[in-house]
Amino acid sequence: MDLLDDYLSTVRAHGALFAQSIGTPPWSLRFVKPAPLMLVTMLRGDGWIVPARGRPLPLGRGSVGLVLAEGSGACTLADQPETAPQVFINADNLCYAAGEDPASAGDHFKVATRTYGAADGSDVVVTAAYSMHGNVCRRLLHSLPGALVVPHEPQFAPLLDLLATEIAGNRPGQQTTLDRLLDLLLVRVLRSWFAHPDARPPAGYLALADPRIGPVLHLLHRHPDRPWTVATLAGAAGMSRAAFARRFTALVGRPPLTYLTDWRMTLAADLLQEPATTIAAVARRVGYRDPFTFSAAFKRVRGTAPSNLRHRHAT
Repeated sequence: MDLLDDYLSTVRAHGALFAQSIGTPPWSLRFVKPAPLMLVTMLRGDGWIVPARGRPLPLGRGSVGLVLAEGSGACTLADQPETAPQVFINADNLCYAAGEDPASAGDHFKVATRTYGAADGSDVVVTAAYSMHGNVCRRLLHSLPGALVVPHEPQFAPLLDLLATEIAGNRPGQQTTLDRLLDLLLVRVLRSWFAHPDARPPAGYLALADPRIGPVLHLLHRHPDRPWTVATLAGAAGMSRAAFARRFTALVGRPPLTYLTDWRMTLAADLLQEPATTIAAVARRVGYRDPFTFSAAFKRVRGTAPSNLRHRHAT
């Protein structure tokens, strides 16, 4: 496993809302309250993503877009950026026409299972909505722009072909199949995006390729409970303390023990949401024998005491 595996460890599609929309230009779909993460792909034709903030992004056939809607408001998909919204989709994936009462939202435009619009339309866009949970995956989301598009790549073709076939049918196990396709496509898209020169990967992602620092990052992520010091980490890298600290900080963007503490507190924030756990147990799992020392570190990094976090999730 690597950092991307860790960041996506709590990101799993389960009952994801899929919709295939078919139309002929001009067409425009406005998602009033999008899911925190929405994947969009054009199976046929061309379109645009018009996020709540930022410039419109072209979405060509076979390209895949991601929209992070948390806190950013509505998002529009259209044949052209200037096309006025014709259909509005609410948080439950129910739709209503422009000018209609939102209370009338339903399956008015449904033509088949998970398919909406005009059956003979020239353009086909597929959307899938993810629910996101946990502080670990938020580290990943914070490294992404509000909307992005990865142009068509050969590696997408088999997945998109399967997606097109599966979403058009109604066979046993369809939801599970679609969920797993969505998970796989998300990983492929993120891998391609982080290789883009304009991308800003999460701390440590690019350092994985370094022959000295990469293995150390694996150790920190796999074993956050160990009593790591700069000396032991430098030894694992086969470097002197000073040289290791300089190289780690240059590649990762923060000193090794600062990175370790931040990773520990990120893990702890998720562990504290588990109903049966205790603060002392969480402290041990992230490398603190003393829950009081852990609590002080957690409050320093996260701005609140772990007991407060436990209380919020218990109520």
